[in-house]
Amino acid sequence: MQRLEPSTLAELDPLLDAALAEDIGAGDVTSTVIFPADARAGGRLVARVEGVLSGMDVFRRVFQRIDPLVVTRSNLQDGDRVHPGEPVCELEGSVRALLTAERTALNWIQRLSGIATLTRRFVDAGGGVRVLDTRKTTPGLRRLEKYAVLCGGGENHRFGLFDQAMVKDNHSDLCEAGTGALVERLRKAHGPDLVITAEARNEGEARSAIEAEADVVLLDNFEPEELARLVPRLRVAAESRSRALELEASGGIRLDNVARFAATGVDRVSIGALTHSAPALDLALELWNLGERGR
Repeated sequence: MQRLEPSTLAELDPLLDAALAEDIGAGDVTSTVIFPADARAGGRLVARVEGVLSGMDVFRRVFQRIDPLVVTRSNLQDGDRVHPGEPVCELEGSVRALLTAERTALNWIQRLSGIATLTRRFVDAGGGVRVLDTRKTTPGLRRLEKYAVLCGGGENHRFGLFDQAMVKDNHSDLCEAGTGALVERLRKAHGPDLVITAEARNEGEARSAIEAEADVVLLDNFEPEELARLVPRLRVAAESRSRALELEASGGIRLDNVARFAATGVDRVSIGALTHSAPALDLALELWNLGERGR
């Protein structure tokens, strides 16, 4: 089970408030006319399909940003699998508050649960290989989307440009220097503690990165058959290194072929689709008047 730290949620409040403001504008012109201010309702979040949950704390907090008196009782938590018709959580509060926050809260939890669900599918299909995300995230939502990957059983690649170094093809091409030389330059500048990943488009670049003692060699856009031949050779090339080496495959990895990539012997795979192409998980919020159904 994953949980967002309370401090993280507080830091996200401006983002949640902006999403609410986008939807509410000057006010809910429908609910404020139809329902009196003291009308109360109950609600239930229900799954319509199989999936993995992510964003329960965000879902609850959206309602509380509208009305701190809204009460939520969870049956499941982030990282739990959910089945069609299964109740995820129950709510109780002002009718106006529930209706005003409903769409924004659902947008968040459906989006994040979709990422967690797709990640879990890759993990399940991958035969034990580690599944990592990338920086291909929705602008402004990276922290939450990478959290959703964790809920699905995946791992986070570097968060941004600041926490790990990555030598990519553009770096090599723009400065007309080899991959190994750039890894050595980074190591000299930052010391032994910085994790350095080097992207390799061919065996020569991979060997150069290994010799320069990159921590991760990212084998980009290789076919599984190529990787199956290359990985054992790279393992031999790394035997005399002083630092551990991880081999990563990226590019063209799908649910129908991730097992083939895993079988090549790489340590991990990175998949941009986890965050840039995950479909929202179908969840619904059912509401009822407490005067009709009681507590």
